[in-house]
Amino acid sequence: MNDAPLLDTAGPETRAAEALLARLDAAARRVETPCGQGSMAWRLWGERHGDEPPLVLFHGGSGSWRHWVRNIEPLAARRLLVCPDLPGLGESAMPHPALDPTPIAAEVRQGLAQVLGEGTRYDLAGFSFGAMLAGHVAAQAGAELASVTLVGAAALGLPRPRTELVKVRDKEGAERIAAHRHNLEILMVADPRSVDALALVIQEYNTRHARFRSRGFAHTASLRDAVAQARCPVALLYGERDAIAWPDVEARFAALRSVQTDAWTGVVPGAGHWVAYEGAESFNAMLLDMLARRARG
Repeated sequence: MNDAPLLDTAGPETRAAEALLARLDAAARRVETPCGQGSMAWRLWGERHGDEPPLVLFHGGSGSWRHWVRNIEPLAARRLLVCPDLPGLGESAMPHPALDPTPIAAEVRQGLAQVLGEGTRYDLAGFSFGAMLAGHVAAQAGAELASVTLVGAAALGLPRPRTELVKVRDKEGAERIAAHRHNLEILMVADPRSVDALALVIQEYNTRHARFRSRGFAHTASLRDAVAQARCPVALLYGERDAIAWPDVEARFAALRSVQTDAWTGVVPGAGHWVAYEGAESFNAMLLDMLARRARG
């Protein structure tokens, strides 16, 4: 179901963006699992390919599965792809009240076991807030988790550069679109030209449907402490100009290696925080290559 309201400037580029999202949504198999007082929405694309485990993607804060719009088809051609709307975001209900990500990750992990089948082995990648939840899932998981890849991760116990976002909820029309554009440019992308009609349509839907507030978790060491307990291969990827890591991406890599000495790392040149969108082709290739090399041991 794609009930995103059209932006006020519903020109041909906006209509094409809506059509793309609707097509991807229609191609997905939608599953629901319990979450808080309601349900959590999951979408699956593609099929199992031989012994390749499913690939599970967790989107970012104030987001939805739409954060992966430029990755779904390339990745689903190689893997069974599983994308939830995380609790309190998109179409998913709020989680049970929690003071830290641990119980939220447990709810998500229980849902994933229902979607894939108990004990099914899978690879996991999470973006931003989704990276934090992925790290907490990795801390709780056993042999079913083949690997975890953290993308644009915060909560590694390091200072985070300040980003001055504009409030959107009290705005409409051109003022609202301008606020979306500002927020995308200052936090999500490195090149303002990356803020196209598709990015704006996704930002509008995600903002309208976001109820869970995750930003407070980003200024902690929660992810570093959780992923220290992971018993599977760990990787950390950033866009070269990620606003939450620039100008010292290497410090983030060092923080991860302080708890996971064999962690893999990668940088997508020229991309910002939303690296899977802005640097989609390079990101897709890097992620698939890293997963393949880890599978070979």
